[in-house]
Amino acid sequence: MGYYTGDVNGAIGIFPDPYYWWEAGAVWGAMVDYWYLTGDDQYNDVVSEALQSQVGPNANYMPPNQTRTLGNDDQAFWGLAALTAAERSFPRPPPNQPQWLALAQAVFDSQAPRWDTGTCGGGLKWQIFTFNSGYNYKNAISTGTFFQLAARLYQYTGNQTYADWATTAYEWATNVGLINDEYHIFDGTDDTTNCTQINHIQWSANAGLFIYGSAVMYNMTSSNTWRTRTDSLLSANLRIFTYSVESQPSGGIPDVIYEPACEPIGRCNVDQLAFRGLFARWLSRTAIAAPFTTDAIFPVLGVSAEAAAEACDPECGARWYRPGDNAERGLSPQLSALEVIQANLVGQARRFADGNSSTVGSGNGTGMAPNGTQGAPNGTQATASGTSAPIETQSTNTAPGSAVCGAVAVIVAGLAIAGLL
Repeated sequence: MGYYTGDVNGAIGIFPDPYYWWEAGAVWGAMVDYWYLTGDDQYNDVVSEALQSQVGPNANYMPPNQTRTLGNDDQAFWGLAALTAAERSFPRPPPNQPQWLALAQAVFDSQAPRWDTGTCGGGLKWQIFTFNSGYNYKNAISTGTFFQLAARLYQYTGNQTYADWATTAYEWATNVGLINDEYHIFDGTDDTTNCTQINHIQWSANAGLFIYGSAVMYNMTSSNTWRTRTDSLLSANLRIFTYSVESQPSGGIPDVIYEPACEPIGRCNVDQLAFRGLFARWLSRTAIAAPFTTDAIFPVLGVSAEAAAEACDPECGARWYRPGDNAERGLSPQLSALEVIQANLVGQARRFADGNSSTVGSGNGTGMAPNGTQGAPNGTQATASGTSAPIETQSTNTAPGSAVCGAVAVIVAGLAIAGLL
């Protein structure tokens, strides 16, 4: 939070250069989770103000001040943050402001008509406006954010329309080759070639989007198809995005989350330095939505959190798998460190907001709003809204060991005391 100057310079909700608008949305989503997972509410007013400040004139996270760089993925990150606020029962805005669920639905309702069947059999373009570079690129990040948004809206509302869109997005990604038969997820393709050529670079954030979205669909349907997709995506991408001494023989801590496309050569940009944290966030929520994944996920989150904490001295560095080799600093490594550390708390989170000390997944500890719905300012819902459904059904044996949780809780407390939040 020390990187945030919006409450001082008047740029509410936005971080200064070199950080792009999308990452601010990712930060506020992380801070909603931080409140939910720790009970520390000291930042809530700032977070709520930030999430409301960028909604734009149509309350769908398309502010005119971001038009020159606004892509579908950028918009979706803010929509996902608003949806997290709804899921976590984050304190609601005043009645005259857009409510969290309505904001997420409005993002979805603006993106669904952009699904472009004119080329490649469908897909979302990376950019929204024709004058922005990348308008002809159909990529995994835009498809993945739309897929996860649809899946989570289905989980929150029970509306089948969202489920249908989630299925459409996932199946398009496989049909066009962004997800291959080995469940590797590639960056994108160009619609000027009718998507016949694939950019095969792989990023952890893209993998996390599809893993968690698939886990949510499994949670809602108990479908063997979605279970297979979740399990296969997880297995394949844990191999890719956790450090292996065999694949990188120069040494390091095995099984730590890393970004192989840029990290070993020290070429990650400010966006890419944030990806590992998003991957950790979505892994942790996958473990709750699909409990059969916990044995694979929590050991990775545990060792990665310890490595990330080692890299905070006190400002957090980027290269967790290699202690002492952490030249990159800034908001993005700091966000990734917070995300991977607090991800370990997800199995034992407490409902501090209403004084309910039940664990996540029991009673009203699911993160669902009290009545399961959050309307727009006039009490209406966005066009695809429906009835509520429970969030992330969790079995009682999904949390990591109490010793690990206790150690991570101490780390989180230490970061707060040290001023790293």
